[in-house]
Amino acid sequence: MQRYFIDLTYDGTSYHGWQIQPNGVSVQACLEKALSTLLRREVGVTGAGRTDAGVHASLMVAHFDADGPLDGAFLTDKLNRLLPPDISVRRLRAVKPDAHARFDATSRTYKYFVTTVKRPFDRRFRCRLFRLPDFGRMNEAARTLFDYTDFTSFSKLHTDVKTNNCRVMLAEWSQTDDATWVFTIRADRFLRNMVRAVVGTLLEVGYGKMDVDGFRRVIEEKNRGRAGTSMPANALFLVDITYPDELFL
Repeated sequence: MQRYFIDLTYDGTSYHGWQIQPNGVSVQACLEKALSTLLRREVGVTGAGRTDAGVHASLMVAHFDADGPLDGAFLTDKLNRLLPPDISVRRLRAVKPDAHARFDATSRTYKYFVTTVKRPFDRRFRCRLFRLPDFGRMNEAARTLFDYTDFTSFSKLHTDVKTNNCRVMLAEWSQTDDATWVFTIRADRFLRNMVRAVVGTLLEVGYGKMDVDGFRRVIEEKNRGRAGTSMPANALFLVDITYPDELFL
């Protein structure tokens, strides 16, 4: 038996998220179907996390087990011919037998894109803002995330996780062109809906509805009802996942 990490990219617009759902098409289900077809047996894959419906990934990592060594380049090409156009496999990497795509990840990075202009070709991957927020104040508030670990206030309610603790390593807004900004956040793990709730609350700071101390109080109260709205999923991308080098063969 040989375990592999599979790196893939997908446009999440047409999917009910990464994870298999009883009443909707998921990225995981499409990948498992393609792998099972090519390897001629039932193949299950375990993802590094769960992106919500409509969220995209320029890098998602999953693991699966093969009966023996595989030709990674050959299988990558075959998978890309079989998968739908909005899912692409980047590469396969052989890993140690106990390597785990979810539990061995040391960090995950997301990006959320906003724009202040109407651009038809951006509408699927940007959230339009109808007035310009104060990104300087939003960055001041974002830096307070480093001072906390319990992010209950930004978590979807009634999830099955055992802890709402995360360690945020990076959180900042940057401008990419004259009308587009991106919020980049990196942490060891994320809660359900966390990034979109953080962005929604930061925008309240940017629009003067809340000051930086108010943003701190939202975190400290550990109450989802005190935080801002959850932003649309279409502007959110999972962009990176890191692992210890010793996992790879």
